[in-house]
Amino acid sequence: MAKVELKQPIVDEISGVINGAQSVVVVDYLGLTVAEDTQLRKQLREAGVTYKVYKNTLVNRAIQGTEFEGLKDVLEGPSAFAVSTEDATAPARILAKFAKTAPALEIKAGVVEGTFYDAEGMKAIAAVPSRDELLGKLLGSIQSPITNLARVLNQIAEQGGAADAAVEAAPAEDAAEEAPAAE
Repeated sequence: MAKVELKQPIVDEISGVINGAQSVVVVDYLGLTVAEDTQLRKQLREAGVTYKVYKNTLVNRAIQGTEFEGLKDVLEGPSAFAVSTEDATAPARILAKFAKTAPALEIKAGVVEGTFYDAEGMKAIAAVPSRDELLGKLLGSIQSPITNLARVLNQIAEQGGAADAAVEAAPAEDAAEEAPAAE
């Protein structure tokens, strides 16, 4: 069997991983300790991000003709790949946050929703909140005026309640005069 035939299943696996991906981030992981790598993998896995180390030549074959072809220029040296099919900014966010505590981790580049970003661009992408955070902020901004209106109405009701209490405390003769008029 030729070497190419032995490597084709790996190329197919890489193609399967990136097929339908919203983002792929390439990092240089050289210098990470085993504990740091384990912790990084755990964080990525919890966010639904696939994190794998593949040979650059095999990745280069797998990305040919795809929207991730722009990554071929950064496929040098040790490279790991973080792929997300759900949240486009999750890999960049998690990797950038982790790189603050583990300076050995270096983001090389990435493709997010079909657009290539270099290392600086990926840092900007990492600053974008997740979809859930953005929806939470939107709901909070929609809910805020309603909450304020409810508070104002509650205060008016409380003040009206105080006025009703003052009427009840009025002398009995005022109440006697009002009673026949009401009938």
